[in-house]
Amino acid sequence: MGHSTGLIQVVIFEAADRDNIGGSAYGGQRSICCTPDLAKLEGCKQGEVIRIPSATDINWPIVLNVQFSGKSLSTSMANSEVPITKTGMYNLFFISCDPKLKGLVMNGKTLWKNPDGYLPGRMAPLMKFYVYMSLAYVLLCVTWFFQYMRFWKDILQLQHCITVVIALGLFEMILWYFEFENFNRTGTRPVGITTWVVTVGAVRRTVSRLLILSVSMGYGVMRPTLGGLTSKVLLLGITYFVATELLDITEYVGTINDVSGRARLFLVLPDAFLDAFLILWIFTSLSKTLEQLQAKRSSVKLDTYRKFSNSLAVAVIASVVWIGYEVYFKATDPFNERWQSAWIITAFWDILAFGLLCVICYLWAPSQSSQRYAYSDEKGEEFDDEETQSLTRGKPEGDISLAKQDNLEDEEEEDKRE
Repeated sequence: MGHSTGLIQVVIFEAADRDNIGGSAYGGQRSICCTPDLAKLEGCKQGEVIRIPSATDINWPIVLNVQFSGKSLSTSMANSEVPITKTGMYNLFFISCDPKLKGLVMNGKTLWKNPDGYLPGRMAPLMKFYVYMSLAYVLLCVTWFFQYMRFWKDILQLQHCITVVIALGLFEMILWYFEFENFNRTGTRPVGITTWVVTVGAVRRTVSRLLILSVSMGYGVMRPTLGGLTSKVLLLGITYFVATELLDITEYVGTINDVSGRARLFLVLPDAFLDAFLILWIFTSLSKTLEQLQAKRSSVKLDTYRKFSNSLAVAVIASVVWIGYEVYFKATDPFNERWQSAWIITAFWDILAFGLLCVICYLWAPSQSSQRYAYSDEKGEEFDDEETQSLTRGKPEGDISLAKQDNLEDEEEEDKRE
């Protein structure tokens, strides 16, 4: 009853030493387990993992054995602590070379700790990043709030929406920092906290996209409401929120990277499709709004929307380029050896969203002339044009001055007659 009836081997190795696990006979297919041919060539023990000592440390890769005894259908592995003295990307494999153990089920947990805490190396820089992003949002929030309170009598409905997006962005960055800090300190990610953080992020992204879409449609500038489009915009927003929420929960809640490629792809595709549809709708609406502003010769509004259109175009081009880089980054690094710069992939999207929000805040900042950007009827639009021209040129219209001069000459002639 005491003899071994099954062997499980726990293998820990650095990604750079991955070729030290396994071997091939006569240049054929590579095998992790030692076969009769490899036993003759490599000198390995048949039925066990092939281990070649690392050139830098002969104790690595590390292999721990777990045995089944007699007729027992279960076994336990003793708690083992493995000190790691070299920075790198490490892998943990549970391998069985015994065909009798096919269908083996394993459960338990592993703890990984870096010198600075439990955060994985590729995620650790994000904790500092969220501190800087929180400070950036605080600065934007203070600047916007100062203008908001200074000209609160002239605030537009659109500026209320911008205020909500700024508040959500600040709240999200603070929550992400505390979620990472808790993970780094305790080594666990409570489902409730992470889900809450992810939900706030999904709400912020949804509201931001709906704000950009509404602005592109001329909401508050060319039209007082979205009219019949309101229900369609809300439906799109709800759909986008659900898709984003499911993707983020799957990616962040629970065990890190515990989703297979197909499952994640299944959730990424709807989110990507909705983003593409939103971009198409935004630029189509923006084109119509620009045409209407040109027809009405509303120069101030037209200039603002042109700047907004250019900013959106730059953001979309940057997004496409970055997606291409992200695909290249992941395709050329299958073993995550460039983990130290992986945090930039996530950080870029937050920086881009913040930059676009700053542009919107600049273009529609609260001021004394805020009402010039507001929706008004045709008569009001003509008044707006005249006011704009006088403000930009600093001179009255030529026809008006001539008319006033004629009136003055008539009055002089009447005086002479008297």
